[in-house]
Amino acid sequence: MAKSIRRVHDAQFKTKVVLEALKGHKTLAQLSSDYGIHATQITSWKQQALQGLPTLFSGQSNSSLSPQDREEIEAPLFQQIGQLKVENDYLKKKLRTSLTKDRRYLIDPTHPQLSLTQQCELLGISRSTYYYQSIGESAENLALMLQIDKLFTARPELGVRRMHQELTAPDSPLNLKRIRRLMRLMGLEAVYPKPNLSKPNHEHKIYPYLLRGVTIECADHVWSTDITYIPMKSGFLYLCAVMDWYSRFVLSWQVSNTLLIDFCLDTLQQALGRWGKPRIFNTDQGSQFTSPRFLTILDKADIQISMDGKGRALDNIFVERLWRTVKYEHVYLHSYSDGLALNRGLTEYFHFYNYQRKHQSLDYQTPAEWYIRGKKNTTSSPSDIILS
Repeated sequence: MAKSIRRVHDAQFKTKVVLEALKGHKTLAQLSSDYGIHATQITSWKQQALQGLPTLFSGQSNSSLSPQDREEIEAPLFQQIGQLKVENDYLKKKLRTSLTKDRRYLIDPTHPQLSLTQQCELLGISRSTYYYQSIGESAENLALMLQIDKLFTARPELGVRRMHQELTAPDSPLNLKRIRRLMRLMGLEAVYPKPNLSKPNHEHKIYPYLLRGVTIECADHVWSTDITYIPMKSGFLYLCAVMDWYSRFVLSWQVSNTLLIDFCLDTLQQALGRWGKPRIFNTDQGSQFTSPRFLTILDKADIQISMDGKGRALDNIFVERLWRTVKYEHVYLHSYSDGLALNRGLTEYFHFYNYQRKHQSLDYQTPAEWYIRGKKNTTSSPSDIILS
């Protein structure tokens, strides 16, 4: 029987194994399998490292080690510590600035120090998952989503079960779970007072609703924002807009193919940069609008923040009416094939809405006329809006 040859591991290899053990992300069995080292040996190396690490920072020297040996041990340790710092900083930045549930969006292909493989490992996803491209919804589902959107726009009180009953016919039964999935994908939720079933993100600050009983005196008194679903020929997009409550003037808008916070930030900054700032800014309690990134912009501009109450349909009624108008007067009449065509169409429509479309609630004047006049108003008038 041949005698087995004893394996000799250099200091760099031992350091790599010990640092993985110190992270605590894997069990000893997993480390043993990954590196081909017995669990007992890994435990021994870890113990030696923990005992020796304090001497690196205490200024004490180990007389049993020559400077050359000490340098050989310390060099890979410092190298690995530096790598860990890069990885830790990377994760902190991503987790602090992103709200997405899809971790693929956290990967930065141009990162100067971490490869795609390393980023995938840190985020706990495989490289094949990163490169995966969704096939999207079927034509049947897209047609069903269009029906759901039209029904919900006309009757926003419809929840999943009532929507299911409205869409189901004896000759074409639909699965309740399918309706629920599509409504979640579209970001639709029935607006009516209901039990506190959905909890906001506890890490995000929630502000009170400031507009109950408040008289809207002039333009730029109150601005508001929201997001809605836009059906397309193939797929769907999301629309975010900022509106002045006094005049119904649409101050800015953006379209996105995801619900990431970035297009909401762009919409807000565009409105502030072009039209000044309001006294009060009202939003719902969606994660985009309760994000510190969104709220910090308002705080720095000394704008009071108001948030809709959970399940209250009337707290953001003016933006809800805007969505209804945009969809019935424009979106449903044009089956757009892509985002470029949609942007062109909405650019024309919002110009018409602001500068040509006369509103009954504005004494049959346009939002632009009302907004310009409202900027000069400092006291209330008979036409002021009083919120109940």
